[in-house]
Amino acid sequence: MNLSYFEIWKGIDNLALKLGLSPSALAQKSGLDPTAFNKSKRIGADGRKRWLSMESLNKVLQATSTSFLEFMALAGEENLPKSTMIPLLGFAQAGRDGYFDDAGFPTNSEGWDGIEFPVQIDKNVYALEVSGHSMEPVYREGDRLIVSPESEVRTGDRIVVKTKNGEVMVKELIRKTARQLDLKSLNPEYPDCHFNMEDILWLSRVLWVSQ
Repeated sequence: MNLSYFEIWKGIDNLALKLGLSPSALAQKSGLDPTAFNKSKRIGADGRKRWLSMESLNKVLQATSTSFLEFMALAGEENLPKSTMIPLLGFAQAGRDGYFDDAGFPTNSEGWDGIEFPVQIDKNVYALEVSGHSMEPVYREGDRLIVSPESEVRTGDRIVVKTKNGEVMVKELIRKTARQLDLKSLNPEYPDCHFNMEDILWLSRVLWVSQ
């Protein structure tokens, strides 16, 4: 099944109500910015819907000892979810040609594998499997990052970036303008990165990590 944008936020509001909390208090209890669940934050500056990241939702569920099925019930879902198969690609392959279009959407390549995922937010969600140690301690070898090329990105998000020379990396977004992209490395042993936007092919938001 698919949880819609409105159902996800309905689930957050109903969970807060069930616990006797405001949305701001629920966000704070979950270790998030107290304003993260404000209604004003649910629409981006460009008018696009601001989806709750699966990583943030996971923090909420852990902090409140709520199962995903319980959350779906609060969101108004009556049926048990069916697993969805989403494309999976090894991180080392992501820099090669033929797996993504120029906008960062996965293409129908025979090189893709697949994994089961309990809910699909949009049809273009895919997974990248981490290899190596350059993203520790945040992500470790074998972790699978669930990525959405359709989600809006903003400061503080973890994103997958592909440069025009084929380099693919996962970083935290520090700042993005029409001309400049500033990124923070997840591993403190690696330097932060700064790019001209003209050198970036695409960037996509990391929604969730399966560890």
